[in-house]
Amino acid sequence: MRIAIYCGSSRGLDPLFQTAAADLARHLAGQGIGIVYGGGNVGLMGVIADAALAAGGEVIGVIPESLLAKELGHQGCTELHVTRSMHERKQMMVDLSDAFIALPGGFGTLDELFETLTWLQLGFHGKPVGLLNVAGFFDHLLTFLDHMTGTGFLKAEHRASLLMDADPAVLLTAMRAFQPHTCGKWIKELT
Repeated sequence: MRIAIYCGSSRGLDPLFQTAAADLARHLAGQGIGIVYGGGNVGLMGVIADAALAAGGEVIGVIPESLLAKELGHQGCTELHVTRSMHERKQMMVDLSDAFIALPGGFGTLDELFETLTWLQLGFHGKPVGLLNVAGFFDHLLTFLDHMTGTGFLKAEHRASLLMDADPAVLLTAMRAFQPHTCGKWIKELT
């Protein structure tokens, strides 16, 4: 089993972000779960890779050639795939992974998270997607998702498909129990 980790190329201002990233990586390695991530050696990406590798875990990096130098592609990965584009990177990460966890990050992290959620909503995959809500980092985002649901732009079952916890073990338990909804069924019926 492999889980894609979406996270920042920055470490953030609160040291709890780094601690949580390292704890998650060690927890996954201890469970025999491989990590697929953005391939960088900087920010939380680097923390994730270093901690998992130090714990004997499998770490597969996927990085576009345009970011290889900027994000300092991690040379210690079990595998490092270099793609031509961000689109190819995101598709490869989805293809290589059985589940997805987002940690604190910026636009890129949210882009990956929401694209993966959209693909789940449309039935392009049936894999669990979760947030590790470190120090309440995603609280405002979760409130906004509830607002989207309350205003009729996000169905309750789609909102419920995003799993969340601050504890990696609890989040993994929820992800293991995840059953994909059938919201993508209508697309398949149209084709």
